[in-house]
Amino acid sequence: MTKTSFWHRTMHDPSGYRDYSPAKHKGKTMVIDKGIGLNAFADLIQVAGPYMDVIKLGFGTAVLYEPEFLQRKIELARKNGLIIMPGGTLLETAVQQRLTGSFFDSVCELGFNGIEVSDGTIEMSRKQRTELIKEGKQRGLLVLTEYGKKTAGSLIDPEQLAVTADYDLAAGAAWITVEARESGIDVGLFDEKGNCREQTIEQILTEMTSQDCLMWEAPLKQQQAYLLQQFGPNVHLGNIPPSDALALEAMRRGLRSDTFEFGMREEPAHYMI
Repeated sequence: MTKTSFWHRTMHDPSGYRDYSPAKHKGKTMVIDKGIGLNAFADLIQVAGPYMDVIKLGFGTAVLYEPEFLQRKIELARKNGLIIMPGGTLLETAVQQRLTGSFFDSVCELGFNGIEVSDGTIEMSRKQRTELIKEGKQRGLLVLTEYGKKTAGSLIDPEQLAVTADYDLAAGAAWITVEARESGIDVGLFDEKGNCREQTIEQILTEMTSQDCLMWEAPLKQQQAYLLQQFGPNVHLGNIPPSDALALEAMRRGLRSDTFEFGMREEPAHYMI
């Protein structure tokens, strides 16, 4: 029994992977905020802050906040050790409008400590993508990149994902997110019913020697459960709705029926991630 909890340590983490694994090996959780108020935002951090790593202000919503309100959100996230960033679509807008310098100035002035570099809506050259990643790093920001298009019916090319990941990591990206939008329906890894395309996952595993750099966007519970079952408690998951942040951590620990088996092993399993 720990001094900080009424619960036995095994009850707190039946999987044995979340509380006692080295921090660098723990699966990251990225939550998408599509416009919740400051009170709800504060409640989210109070309840689930210890179990989140990144908060993304979805798509281009960041510019629609009053500056003082936006800064209060950013300060609250950073005060609690979280990475907070605008959505990748906002950077794509800056690229399209030829305002990337102004974008980075605003991001830093407001206090964001992360950005997402993506080309889900526009076309972007490899050279420009690399330059944006490096600019983010030079500005002291944690850089996440995203692979995949947002168009309904778009698929993941496993070979191209592997190539893109290599270049992005070399340029300074921390993780590469696999596109699924905020719906998780009929895009990227998921079919028109939101189910995982198993063959695509198998091809990705064949192409990539390590998947630790990948963050899978998985907004739906069935998708989160599937990826956890495939890769284990410490897979990186993104675009998690705020209301699901604590529930996801319960699944990671084997505290939900979907992954109850995580707490039934005598010895820790050796996961790929």
